[in-house]
Amino acid sequence: MIRYIFKRILNAIPLLFFVSIFGFILINLPPGDFLTTYLVQLSDRGTTVDQATIETLKARYGLDRPMYQQYFMWIGNFLKGDMGESFGLNRPVNDIVRDFLPATLLVTISTLFFTWLMAIPIGIYSATHQHSWKDNLFTVIGFLGLAVPNFLFALVLLVGGFTIFGNAPIGLFSPEFVDAPFSIAKLIDLLKHLWVPVLVIGTSGTASLIRIMRGNLLDVLEQQFIQTARSKGLSERIVIYKHAVRNALHPLVMQLGMQLPEIFSGAAITSIVLNLPTLGSIYLTAVQEQDMYLAGSFLMIITVLLVVGNLIADILLAVLDPRVLYD
Repeated sequence: MIRYIFKRILNAIPLLFFVSIFGFILINLPPGDFLTTYLVQLSDRGTTVDQATIETLKARYGLDRPMYQQYFMWIGNFLKGDMGESFGLNRPVNDIVRDFLPATLLVTISTLFFTWLMAIPIGIYSATHQHSWKDNLFTVIGFLGLAVPNFLFALVLLVGGFTIFGNAPIGLFSPEFVDAPFSIAKLIDLLKHLWVPVLVIGTSGTASLIRIMRGNLLDVLEQQFIQTARSKGLSERIVIYKHAVRNALHPLVMQLGMQLPEIFSGAAITSIVLNLPTLGSIYLTAVQEQDMYLAGSFLMIITVLLVVGNLIADILLAVLDPRVLYD
């Protein structure tokens, strides 16, 4: 297993290299650059900038160099732990990631726990009570969860909160706790707000995993080794939970590698709607403004999460099923 992990890490190095090149090109593919967008915004406000100032800004941001030089300058600093400076925010990308990463990880990990803790028991129940009214109810809820976009669900909750309670849980803290030092009261306030983004972002993932778990378990329950276990007189609980569920979890574990970067980057619009201090909304703004160092660094972080997530999924799969062998 150690040898396999080391081999996967080595294989990830060229992958990350090609992703960095491809992502950097895509970010710079639209006409113009960050400075062009910035000058248009100034022009819309009635502010004019002379040519000398423009040239100074180009030199400051390195936009007066060819794209390949900009890339090598960024990737060289990135490998040293310096992700460059954000054009739009005028701050080092390292500082931005440090400030917003804790909230992003909190929402991401909480959402992962929520989706798995909800999806697996519901999927097992639906499969073992096929065509019952509860199974049909979970099926309808699952289809609604897949059909309704997360940001629309967030808007519905906000409107409902304002209409019913005259208040909506926007952000992760109440205004009086945003800059307050950590305390029990601040932790309680966080928990009062955290359930909203976890519910909104985790709805579609939970609905998808329920369908996968239900379908996999139904297939496993029809296999010969399950019939053999029943014929040996084992109780139905042991047959289901020790034999069937363990084999039905394989596709879910494999999908875990994709879930982590999806939640990390896929909740950008929802983060904007709920005013969450996460990296997703900043990443979206960086791409729109062609803030190449900020957007490129986030793309690399997401790619690393994808590699790490798939590696964790492979390890968990080997632990779950000893028959899985890695060379």
